Amino acid sequence: MRIISNKEVAINEAIRFSEVRVIDTDGSQLGILPIKDAIAAAYERELDLVNISPNANPPVCKIMDFGKYRFEQAKREKEAKKNQKTFDIKEVRLGLTIDTHDFETKGNQAIRFLKSGDKVKVSIRFRGRELGHPEIGLETMARFADYCAEYASVEKAAKMEGRNMLMFLAPKTNK
Repeated sequence: MRIISNKEVAINEAIRFSEVRVIDTDGSQLGILPIKDAIAAAYERELDLVNISPNANPPVCKIMDFGKYRFEQAKREKEAKKNQKTFDIKEVRLGLTIDTHDFETKGNQAIRFLKSGDKVKVSIRFRGRELGHPEIGLETMARFADYCAEYASVEKAAKMEGRNMLMFLAPKTNK
């Protein structure tokens, strides 16, 4: 007798119903059986009885190799995760009174990040009396967005958050 503990689906003796609809390994229905008979039929084939639809009336159980089922399920999840595209967020910090050469250096750095498929968070920290001139920060952000326009689209426009002004750029998708 094998008992495999699992939180998602009940198997074998963990199934707590008096009667269940049983599906055989080949997909054919064995009918509605008392739970003891269903478990006995699974053990006869040296397989597990797995509750695949507990909310149905009566609940549906299938006779299968549960270890193989879990392995295939984990394999599918791993494959799906591998095909997922993950984005890293890189940050570029600008000053409110940034000079031309520094601006171009930061812009080129952001373009390099965007080319490698990462999102870019552009931030300007306002210090002291600079807080009285957010319009200068907006101009700098707009200029930066224009500088990177060939490689990026503005995902989230420039906005003040406390002493910082933030803007998010996402790489352009080439279709």
